[in-house]
Amino acid sequence: MIQIESWRGGLAAALSLFLLTEMATGQTYDPMRPPQAMPQPDAAGSAAAVQVQPNPEFENLPDTPGVAETYYGCTACHSTAIIKQQRLSDARWDYLWDWMIKEQGMAETDEETKATILAYVKKHFSSQR
Repeated sequence: MIQIESWRGGLAAALSLFLLTEMATGQTYDPMRPPQAMPQPDAAGSAAAVQVQPNPEFENLPDTPGVAETYYGCTACHSTAIIKQQRLSDARWDYLWDWMIKEQGMAETDEETKATILAYVKKHFSSQR
């Protein structure tokens, strides 16, 4: 009985925090809303100074160099939602690339395209940034 009550208390606390966050920002949660622009560092290293805008042509992936290569290379097999939900380490992105080729039948690309796509996903969808 104690475990159930603890679980309920934790759930209630999480829900309260979620609702307070919505009230503070004035936005309600919408799972279909495009992702918010992600702050990127400027020349001085300040992440708050520059906002990367989503590119609607590429299902709202961040509009930086590599967006087209990433979109066309990845959506041949899966949606951009799979990319956007990831927060993998850089090493895990490297492993995943090799796994998709060896285990999932992904076509190998030239080294330049591989480097472009991996740099893009590591920049925008990494747990290390």
